[in-house]
Amino acid sequence: QERLVESGGGSVQPGGSLRLSCVATRWSACMTWFRQVPGKEREWVATIDTENSIPFYNDSVKGRFAISYDDDKRTLYLQMNALKPEDAADYFCAARPRIGGCTAFEATQYIFWGQGTQVTVSS
Repeated sequence: QERLVESGGGSVQPGGSLRLSCVATRWSACMTWFRQVPGKEREWVATIDTENSIPFYNDSVKGRFAISYDDDKRTLYLQMNALKPEDAADYFCAARPRIGGCTAFEATQYIFWGQGTQVTVSS
């Protein structure tokens, strides 16, 4: 059973930056960030295939967010820059084995989840 623990959320003004972290007890090939606003479906943000370091981004965050990981620390990161009010959400780290690649981004594909960390963007 993999355990994922996120941290790094907080409150920032529009245009600000935050870096989220997710520590994993075991490493999976497909490591992903999702976000969710209360009352809405969980939205895929970014994925990294840790077997080849290829990242994938939702168009809404492309150019502003960067996903990365540290194998030695078993830690996944999400650097979020130029934050907008619409980025405010609970952010979740998720993991799954690399079955057929890492390009299936639906939340239902993921079997391991963290508890979430809250990001607030407001002036």
